[in-house]
Amino acid sequence: MLAQLLYAQSENPFMIRIIWGLGAVLFIGLLVSIFLQRRTSLKLKDELAELSKLKEGNVEYEFILKAMKLSTWHLNPKTRAITMDNDFRESQDNYMPSPESPVALLTEMLAKSDAQRVLTAIDDICTGRSNFYHQQYRVRSGNSGMTYWEESYATIASRDADGSPTKIVGTTMRIDSRKKMEADLINARNKAEESDRLKTAFLANMGHEIRTPLNAIVGFADLLPVVESEEDRNQLITEIQNNNRKLLGIIDGLVSMSKIEAEAKNLVKSQTDLVPLLKEIAKTHAAMVDQQTVVLATQFPYTQLMMTTDVAKLTEIINNLMQNAVKFTTKGRITLGYDLQDGDHVRIWVKDTGKGIAEADQERIFERFVKVDDYIPGTGLGLSVAKSHVTSLGGTIGVESVLGRGSTFWVDLPLT
Repeated sequence: MLAQLLYAQSENPFMIRIIWGLGAVLFIGLLVSIFLQRRTSLKLKDELAELSKLKEGNVEYEFILKAMKLSTWHLNPKTRAITMDNDFRESQDNYMPSPESPVALLTEMLAKSDAQRVLTAIDDICTGRSNFYHQQYRVRSGNSGMTYWEESYATIASRDADGSPTKIVGTTMRIDSRKKMEADLINARNKAEESDRLKTAFLANMGHEIRTPLNAIVGFADLLPVVESEEDRNQLITEIQNNNRKLLGIIDGLVSMSKIEAEAKNLVKSQTDLVPLLKEIAKTHAAMVDQQTVVLATQFPYTQLMMTTDVAKLTEIINNLMQNAVKFTTKGRITLGYDLQDGDHVRIWVKDTGKGIAEADQERIFERFVKVDDYIPGTGLGLSVAKSHVTSLGGTIGVESVLGRGSTFWVDLPLT
């Protein structure tokens, strides 16, 4: 090379300039190549960093979807085809449309009362009449006939030059638990409103219920000094005693309910013989019926039956059932008895030939302040108190009745 340069310098002075020019071009090309390679390397590094960020974002995005139990989907407004992108909804019976499923096919899976409303809302956002979609609806689950609740949101993701939607994205989630909670809250509100209504009626009725026996007691007591006939005097005393018992029963019902309201449900259990207890209760209530038209009887399969229970609560339960039978039986028969159930439970029952209870009222008869006959005196608390005590004793209470043919109230309680 040096020889060539010397030759070129000595023989051809222009050749050296050409060689040096080519060398300079090659050197500049090398610098440019190094610069471009460096810039490409930096760009590649930035792209790798963006890709890493994108992957991290996708992981976070997927985590959020899982945490919120959402599914994501997109809808083509032109073809009205929907495609599910991700599905993290809870439960295993979710309806999963195949890719590019027609919206009309999707609505066939909805409850009939919801399908048209949802289809109209989808049409509104697909045509651009609405910018946002939000619907709650029921979905039929396979061939089981069961339904579940879903809630969907969607918005327009892109538009064409004319402003018409070209892509719609949305999310869907299961809301069965929320709907159940809403239903429970509505039921609780309705029960509270009904309870308030019954309490109002109860308070309005209590004045009359208390005054009626009290007026009889005061009136008959005022007549006692001026009555000369011994027979008439005894009849007045009997009427005073009967009204005393009525008034005492009303007050006892109020006191029992106030104890229950105050959660005074502590049990004091002891062993007792059930038969003498039932006989004493039957004897007490025999004096409350018109013995010329009503027969009060007992039916005990054994002369002794030992059980461990709260005697005070058990006595109040049976008294309330007997008082109910006496109140609604004007002729026929009232029978107090018991039967053993599976050896470790006893069923105590009160059967009467009274007016009976309509089937529609047999469930609500044990609720507070409920009276199925407003013309019969009473507070509507007795059966409610009985049910509360039975529950605290670990038992169950129920009624079997035919309207116009009498009723049988029963209580199942453990013997120990």
